[in-house]
Amino acid sequence: MPRPGFVLDVDRSTPPILFHHGEGFRLEKLPAGRSRVLYPAEPLAALDDVDAAIRETLLHPLDSDPLPALLRPGMKLTIAFDDVSLPLPPMRRPDIRQRVIEAVLDMAAAAGVDDVHLIAALALHRRMTEDELRHAVGDRVYDAFAPQGALYNHDAEDPDNLAFLGTTDQGEEVEINKRAAESDLLIYVNINIVSMDGGHKSTATGLASYRSIKHHHNVRTMQHSTSFMDRHHSELHHSNWRMGEVIKNAGVKVFQIETTINNDTFGQSGPMSVLAKREWEWTGRDRATFVAMQAGLKRMKGSTRRKIFNGWQAPYGVTSVTAGAVDPVHERTLAHCFEQHLVEVEGQTDILTLGLPYICPYNVNSVMNPILVMCLGLGYFFNMYRGRPLVREGGVLIMTHPTPWEFHPVHHPSYIDFFEQVLADTTDPIEIEQRYEKQYAEDEWYRHLYRTSYAYHGVHPFYMWYWGAHALQHLGKVIIVGGDTRAVRRLGFKSASTLNDAFEMAEDVVGRHPTITHMKNPPILMADVT
Repeated sequence: MPRPGFVLDVDRSTPPILFHHGEGFRLEKLPAGRSRVLYPAEPLAALDDVDAAIRETLLHPLDSDPLPALLRPGMKLTIAFDDVSLPLPPMRRPDIRQRVIEAVLDMAAAAGVDDVHLIAALALHRRMTEDELRHAVGDRVYDAFAPQGALYNHDAEDPDNLAFLGTTDQGEEVEINKRAAESDLLIYVNINIVSMDGGHKSTATGLASYRSIKHHHNVRTMQHSTSFMDRHHSELHHSNWRMGEVIKNAGVKVFQIETTINNDTFGQSGPMSVLAKREWEWTGRDRATFVAMQAGLKRMKGSTRRKIFNGWQAPYGVTSVTAGAVDPVHERTLAHCFEQHLVEVEGQTDILTLGLPYICPYNVNSVMNPILVMCLGLGYFFNMYRGRPLVREGGVLIMTHPTPWEFHPVHHPSYIDFFEQVLADTTDPIEIEQRYEKQYAEDEWYRHLYRTSYAYHGVHPFYMWYWGAHALQHLGKVIIVGGDTRAVRRLGFKSASTLNDAFEMAEDVVGRHPTITHMKNPPILMADVT
């Protein structure tokens, strides 16, 4: 029986705590008597027979006819699937998307369906490479569909392949992939690594255009989303659900397939497994493994470290597969997510500390640039709560990350200009949105790179900055430990060399002897704050 997550009150006997630090790690001693550490639950048990579970849910979906009954000769079938931003890190083969898609295609073939397209639901993300697509859907599917042009990346800037479906009662324009909109059946294959994923957001964002996405990826929406991980308190999700109604009323029939995985990020054995263990339970062998790993990483060039970490594939176990109508499927999926991730926490804290790892949704096989450091810390980890934020209003967030002044020139060209031009002028999200977004969003060169190369959309760095807007409103100060001082300053944050220095700096905001909470993430956890 896996142990649930829990909260450890730090005393004098508590050993140093492992903090992620990009492509490295730090061991930090937290002050006794006023610190606590949130530990994730151990991985839930995986399904005994994943393929059988997939077949069972396709034959007995929620609030829907069985999938075979929805398939017929001569119909137009489109299968959309989550892109390379999920899961993190990538899962070992076979990817759950492959297993689901293969099962769907077998049923489609048996029903005589021969007009089938597969679309990677990119939204405004970069296009997936051939290797990434092969990993997601498998070689058999790729070789059967890609050569004939029936497996491809969604293009949010292709005017000939977008369909305008109408507006919500809030005036939000809904425009999605034309092939998906005109299909007799749209099947969406999703991976829910966190509770923010899935539901109507899959189609309303993943297959949408900038014209549509801008209605919920904006500063006002982000500032009024008290947690992106708690759908019922997220303006982002409210907008997507309104758009989902427009999609449904336009006659688009969506058959949603959602899957959940456990948080077995680093494995139960091997050199990375020590990262998921609780420090006081480290054996002598664990300590030796960690010391050797840390020493080896320090000797390596940054590019070598990055290659090693980008090559890691997690041995996740699949914990659920649910199919049918979007809403009931998503509610069941959320229950599985919360079962794995929720950790009950009593009360807020003055200071929240986070160790940021090497990966986020937008630097897979790439570089964690400073804007993505901000987004991961203030946009994602800060929002890993239900109820109230872990840190009180006016409190301090301390993150550890090298924060290099470094960008991937192919993946993040508009990020470079955003960092050099926009943030050099202002870090205020509202001012940034009003003065600069339109210019970047409509820039023809960025649009060309998004459509023909492997670049994120020109507006994407703006959305990453907006993602942290709620945290920026809520916090009194943000400090990055061990980061490039110039890069941290450009972000508008404070830089500290050590964690103790950061604690001293924080006392200027929260007073002497503040309470401290460290969230050990990854493996993923979500604080249920009362």
